[in-house]
Amino acid sequence: MNGSAIENFSCVIYNISLMNCTWQAGKDAPGDTQYFLYWQNSIYEDAMECELYIKDENGRNMGCRFQNVRIETEKAYFLVNGSRKDSLIQFYDAYIQLYKIEKLMPPANITVNCDEIKNNCIIQWQRPQISHSNKDKCFKYEIDIKYKASPEEKTIYTSIQEGGYNHTFQRYNTRKKCLLKMRAAGSVCFVSPAWGEWSAPVEFGNEEIISSSVWILLVVAVGTFLVAIVTILFCKRTGRWKAAFPQVPEPKNAFCGLPDTNTELMESKIPSITSDKEEITLVAEILK
Repeated sequence: MNGSAIENFSCVIYNISLMNCTWQAGKDAPGDTQYFLYWQNSIYEDAMECELYIKDENGRNMGCRFQNVRIETEKAYFLVNGSRKDSLIQFYDAYIQLYKIEKLMPPANITVNCDEIKNNCIIQWQRPQISHSNKDKCFKYEIDIKYKASPEEKTIYTSIQEGGYNHTFQRYNTRKKCLLKMRAAGSVCFVSPAWGEWSAPVEFGNEEIISSSVWILLVVAVGTFLVAIVTILFCKRTGRWKAAFPQVPEPKNAFCGLPDTNTELMESKIPSITSDKEEITLVAEILK
């Protein structure tokens, strides 16, 4: 029956050895059509039927999950046929190179070590784990760095590196923490050329804690100053300032209570004192 074969068949390999295949029913396939998937990893192996089907709400097989999948250099063969009681259903088949449909895991054991003097950071990692290659040269890596305080903003640094397992990043702002993430893709060898999963963000750098403390102290100081000003103005307007801070009386003059001095009497005594001195001097000269 024309139009009864499945459509939009696709497979993806993930987590090294797991594979999912999905499809849609043919546009002209009767409602009671059931589909079955068979696959052969290489010409040297026997064909196997799917062991774990993915079903829709009507119980129709619409996909399959595979475990312990090995990626070979040869193309794998997939066959999906259908059946129903009263008519023949067209089959669908395809040859697929498995390494091309693999969704690569992110690089492993990502670390960042920064030199506070040179202001550069060395990023190190290990290649993604795959089942069919252990060569570092088979991969390329994308590095993406953003500020932690604003991860939704644009990337501050990005780089694509062919092979290797380390990268040096020049840090221009040492007062902010950063978030780094990486992903991998095949460069050469039999490795998927599509970009794989992003790694979990890796945090590095030092936040400017001193700056935060200074801001807190400034806010407290300004707040205290404003409260003091408002309190003083309030007290002055309500007359409570004098009650809270009464005026200290001036000290009394210790000489204010003495009787007035008679100037004429003082002057009259001065000559007498002088004459007495003259007489004493004269007597002393006579005795000589």
